Amino acid sequence: MVRLPDLRTVRGSLNVRAPRRIPLLQVAKSALAIIAAWLIAGWLVQGPPPIFAAIAALLVVQPSINQSFTRAVERSVGVILGVVIAAALGLVFGSQPWVALLSAGVALAVAWAARISPGATNQIAISALLVLALGTATPNYALDRVLETLIGAAIGIVVNAVLVPPVLVPAARDKVDVLGRELAGALERLADALETPQTPASLEGLLIEARLLRPVRDAAADAIRDGADSLALNPRSGRHRAELAEMGELLDRFSPVVTQTVGMTRAVYDGYESSIVDEPAVRAIAEQLHRAAHDVRLAFALDAGPERVVDAEPALTRPLQIQTPSPLHWVLVGSLLMDLHRVHESLRDGEA
Repeated sequence: MVRLPDLRTVRGSLNVRAPRRIPLLQVAKSALAIIAAWLIAGWLVQGPPPIFAAIAALLVVQPSINQSFTRAVERSVGVILGVVIAAALGLVFGSQPWVALLSAGVALAVAWAARISPGATNQIAISALLVLALGTATPNYALDRVLETLIGAAIGIVVNAVLVPPVLVPAARDKVDVLGRELAGALERLADALETPQTPASLEGLLIEARLLRPVRDAAADAIRDGADSLALNPRSGRHRAELAEMGELLDRFSPVVTQTVGMTRAVYDGYESSIVDEPAVRAIAEQLHRAAHDVRLAFALDAGPERVVDAEPALTRPLQIQTPSPLHWVLVGSLLMDLHRVHESLRDGEA
């Protein structure tokens, strides 16, 4: 039996509104780039209105200068190839209307064969169509459109680079700080669960919150990548590179701790017995988890909040010595000790 898509899902996919607005500064820069491209290209290239220049400037203004440069190259390559294809077909077949459609098909086939990016592929087809549809009665139309596009792309890059070039390092710092807080909080919650009796519902919530560490870690990784992209070709990048490199090192160092924290929480969820709160080995592990949370906050340079004080020295600095656990709990204790050892190693690596 074939299931039809839910109506709410279809409506959600048809939503044209984005979850968040693009920065107002980018909107202003796009508008300025369009106006500048229109005026400058119209002055330098005589003829029809410089639509190609305006479109190129609009498309080139991106969230980062590196993306702007990439989009400028795509746009320029697409226009040049499209113009060449259209000019060649026009010379062979003339200016019949069907030649414009043929040029679009040939342009798509050439782009596919050359493995050109989707953005440039669309531009090749569009340029070929416009040149044959609009340029048949205008001398040098094809060459002028190439010049217009290059002018518009160059203006888009200049506007994006000169007017407050975007730096996304502060946003990456926010995401990394969130990861540090959530990781320290997860370790604290796990320690509390080992010290006080838990209900099935509280254990379920504990596991859910621990698993949420993974998307938080992934969001931090994405933000660091976006921050690195925003610094490429950016004249303001010098003072931010060291900070971004430090965040990358933190992420590399504590990504395994995220995995180990989730694993320990899962082990407690699967093997929990109310009597473990009376197990000396479990209480010792809980104390180590509190110390690990302290050291995570210290590594991320986070405030612990009004109820806790983070000392300037690491707390998890000495090996854990425990008594032989009860036969009822030795599997859980052994699993926790293995992951705790790995957490300990990750924290000690930062001290070296």
